[in-house]
Amino acid sequence: MDFPVETVIPQKTLFRPGALTALIPECLEFGPRGILVHGPSLEKNGQKDLLSKTVPSDASVRYFRRKSGEPELSEIGDLIRAGREFKADWIAGIGGGSVLDLAKAAAGLFNAKEKPVYYQEGGELKEPGIPFIAVPTTAGSGSEATVNAVIINPEKKAKLSIRDKTFMARKVILDPDLLRKAPPAVLRFSAMDALVQAYESFISKNATWFSETFALKAVELLAHHLPPGLESRAEEHLSSLLLGSYFSGIAFNASRLGVIHGIAHPLGALYHEPHGLICSVCLPASIKINRRVMGRKYDVMTYVVKKDFLEKTEELLSLLKIESPFRGKPLIEKEKIIAETLRSGSTAANPKPITREDVEFILEEIFK
Repeated sequence: MDFPVETVIPQKTLFRPGALTALIPECLEFGPRGILVHGPSLEKNGQKDLLSKTVPSDASVRYFRRKSGEPELSEIGDLIRAGREFKADWIAGIGGGSVLDLAKAAAGLFNAKEKPVYYQEGGELKEPGIPFIAVPTTAGSGSEATVNAVIINPEKKAKLSIRDKTFMARKVILDPDLLRKAPPAVLRFSAMDALVQAYESFISKNATWFSETFALKAVELLAHHLPPGLESRAEEHLSSLLLGSYFSGIAFNASRLGVIHGIAHPLGALYHEPHGLICSVCLPASIKINRRVMGRKYDVMTYVVKKDFLEKTEELLSLLKIESPFRGKPLIEKEKIIAETLRSGSTAANPKPITREDVEFILEEIFK
């Protein structure tokens, strides 16, 4: 039977407009004290006040507002220290992928004896953490449905995952209303990232019918609902984008990804461009590299998006006005980018074995 040897998915998922109000009651099942990690939008949109009203008198919730940008190793330590001082029973994250990855890593490493860098470099985690609860506000990274957290090591200029099956969210809150006020750039970059994840998972050499089922549905939902969702912010489209992102996370958590994510991490660490933007502009080059080995899967994706798949992705990039941020810029640390891409676990799952020439082709396509 073509099924993953081990499958880890969130224990409970709530999906409905307005589900945010259920967050605190759901978290309190794990204990009366918790930390809620968030970005600036929680306060701007009035959601912090809304959540505070749902905290009963016999419980205590502390808020941890993270800085902008992608999470770094030191920030995990800051959050763990804050949680230990508070004697937190759980950690929830409400935000985009950076917020969720930070909250996930801190919850998972809450009782760890070593520093976070030890686990990022492959050290074994022996001490169980505390429950992690995820509320995505973008559609998105799929982080709410994965066991890895992507963290930057600024000293090494490296962007790597910390992963453990115990990191999986205990509960996920999917509230399409949270996407309504997302800035247009955030929504289009994050949704394209989810589409890339779904595509890479679907064609991954580790794919099974389990991951393919979720990945293909994610491709369909994201390809059809992204442009109208960005324009109208109608509930139907936002719900589809949120589900598409969630399904992409379930899919690639079981199959891993491909060369796009292999190259996106070193590019992100060196150029500090949004992850979703980098993945978006690498997509056409990846399709060209993998076209011959996809076989029938290319035809299946073409069928669900109702257009030649490469043409559809190029059409989406045009409609969303997404252009390469690298065009006209000098290519720095080329050998470092190539080396990190080739040894990436994501690249290892690419259906075509990736060569130095393949990485150079992608770089030429996005820098020309």
